[in-house]
Amino acid sequence: MAKEFINAKMIVDKDFKVSEIDPRIYGSFIEHLGRAVYGGIFEPEHPEADESGFRQDVLELVKELQVPIVRYPGGNMVSAYNWEDGVGPKEDRPTRLELAWRTIENNQVGTNEFAEWANKAGTDVMMAINLGTRGIDAARNLLEYTNHPGGTYYSDLRRSHGYEQPHNFKTWCLGNEMDGPWQVGGKTAEEYGRLAYETAKAMKLVDPSIELVSCGSSSSDMPTFPQWEATTLDHTYEFADYVSLHQYYTNYEDDTPNFLARSMEMDHFIKTVISTCDYIKAKKRSKKTINLSFDEWNVWFHSTADDNKMEPWQIAPPQLEDVYTFEDAVLVGSLLHTLLKHSDRVKMACMAQLVNVIAPIMTDNGGKVWKQTIFYPYYYTSVYGRGIALDPVVESPKYDSKDFTDVPYLDTSVVYNEEKDELVVFATNRHMENTLKVDCDIRSFEGFRVIEHVVLENDDPKAVNTAEQTNVAPHNKGESHTDGGTLHGILPKMSWNMIRLRK
Repeated sequence: MAKEFINAKMIVDKDFKVSEIDPRIYGSFIEHLGRAVYGGIFEPEHPEADESGFRQDVLELVKELQVPIVRYPGGNMVSAYNWEDGVGPKEDRPTRLELAWRTIENNQVGTNEFAEWANKAGTDVMMAINLGTRGIDAARNLLEYTNHPGGTYYSDLRRSHGYEQPHNFKTWCLGNEMDGPWQVGGKTAEEYGRLAYETAKAMKLVDPSIELVSCGSSSSDMPTFPQWEATTLDHTYEFADYVSLHQYYTNYEDDTPNFLARSMEMDHFIKTVISTCDYIKAKKRSKKTINLSFDEWNVWFHSTADDNKMEPWQIAPPQLEDVYTFEDAVLVGSLLHTLLKHSDRVKMACMAQLVNVIAPIMTDNGGKVWKQTIFYPYYYTSVYGRGIALDPVVESPKYDSKDFTDVPYLDTSVVYNEEKDELVVFATNRHMENTLKVDCDIRSFEGFRVIEHVVLENDDPKAVNTAEQTNVAPHNKGESHTDGGTLHGILPKMSWNMIRLRK
């Protein structure tokens, strides 16, 4: 018979600092894929559409998440995309075959419309350029179009399209997953490194203020990882500010304890990329440090079978529409812990994606919008995980699973918001049967008490939310309390938690 509870210990101290958290760690991603754009953020016929065709009900949820940056327009799609197709009068824009996802792209939303949407959403844009079928010329022209004030061909073209002021996009991705054999225009590490270097050089001449993301491996499972990072950064190190990481997490085996441990896989991936970046830094005798942009991450596997049956050449078909479970939300919470624990080097990250496509927000065409299970850990961490990431000392019982050993039942990240003088403990209990009691030494936060303990829990790991019914949602009836300099955290079985403390 299982015990009713297990015990863990933590020490949290103001001086145990990881880093100031870059808010862009809570970024997201909108690709011209499925219903992310058409039927997601943009649906002119919808009753909630504004004068530009953007769904205001979707915008409100995006603003609720406080998303600081959104990657656009892809993704795989960008590797065969001509940016010129998506600007100018809409009636003159071409309809194209979109090769990455084998759909029809009508180009009714493009660079300017997305900039307008981002402004309404209160978010910045992480722009990606096509290094698959195109290269230096298209990239520098797009940058001139978006960022140059005026008086040149492409900046004046933008102005003629009704956008007098430049968009000033400051973050740019040098291609997408160029190591992938599925990528249109995929390249070897040497081929990509040379092209990315020359493209970056030209772009920095156009606008020296931009930051550039060098394309890393498509996932840690790629046979070329991490040699790809070493080879490409050997070329791009001078101009790149970040290297990208992409990884999606699955539970095809329906093994929940193993699935909940997959944040350890993310942790190992990050550490490997950091060490590779620092090897190239040492090799080049450089004083510059390359940081990480984990600009695609999420759970993704539920929709795979349906996607494989999709008929090609449709406009905005329902692709990659994973319906997320409660256990997915618990893992997403732990993935966010992992990003925060590495916030000294992970400065940007994008949950892929934002609406309908493997997303926290779902819509019906012409109908409702609702929050998927994974919305909640993303929301609470984004809103309350601002400030300084602390490095807690954790002592937790552990378990072994199919792919992982010594998995702590307690997975946590801690943030101190100096401006609000608020301590926030984010914590996952991975145990599927037992409550986890955590005694946390917080003596450096004298007089702090619990003001809120949010719990995301459900007896059914496979519970999902729909347009009609919210089965998975957090409550604020957590039982944690302080006693002197100790926080006594009570974490229900298989749950994600946020405990906020103030004086």
